[in-house]
Amino acid sequence: MTSIPKIGAIWVYLEATPLLGLTLTLLAYLFAMTVYAKARYNPLANPVLITVALVVALLEVTHTPYATYFQGAQFIHFLLGPATVALAVPLYRQWSNLKQAAWPLLAGLVAGSLTAIVSAVAIAKLLGASTQTIASLAPKSATTPIAMAVASELGGLPSLTAVLVISTGVLGAVTARPILNLLRVTEAEVRGFALGVASHGIGTARAFQVSEQMGAFAGLGMGLNGVFTAIVVPILLPFLTRWLQAH
Repeated sequence: MTSIPKIGAIWVYLEATPLLGLTLTLLAYLFAMTVYAKARYNPLANPVLITVALVVALLEVTHTPYATYFQGAQFIHFLLGPATVALAVPLYRQWSNLKQAAWPLLAGLVAGSLTAIVSAVAIAKLLGASTQTIASLAPKSATTPIAMAVASELGGLPSLTAVLVISTGVLGAVTARPILNLLRVTEAEVRGFALGVASHGIGTARAFQVSEQMGAFAGLGMGLNGVFTAIVVPILLPFLTRWLQAH
């Protein structure tokens, strides 16, 4: 019984410091990785999904405000930038393969990115979503920092965009393998690039678990899709919205 007051005291101390978000996130992720390993890296046991569920549940149970949690979690959020830049290393190692497949990859980027944007906006509009929700949804297939910035520029909700980005990434990481197998896509370059374009960082992390080559192409897809989305969505969204309203 004495352990309960001790745990409560520890939680009160952590809640008053930026250590709360950092500690909670790291512990949840370590637990999720343990579950993922015991499940033999089954995509259904995706560690990001498990971590998000654990953190949300704990914040809800303890009535901890998100702002309090993010005081510590912002340190991990900051590392998104350096982690994305670090993808340049495996890309450099695969440079010769990248040059040989430049035009097919470019075509796949345009097709995949436009499909993600147009389908998301069209479905949301048909279901009666508000303009703000559509603006939050349009950049969902880009990596989180870019998607949130684009949504903010368009009048969307960056927090909602972040949730949609994570949901898209987890869904892609879970379903990509069976879909690509069904389509008989076997080349590591193509599988990786498709994961990066459709599922950004979470898909890229999944690709690196398969092979460095697949991960490098996923990183390329994620980076190029982020740039393409940042340029195209602000231009395309007003025209697409007006066209959907007219029809």
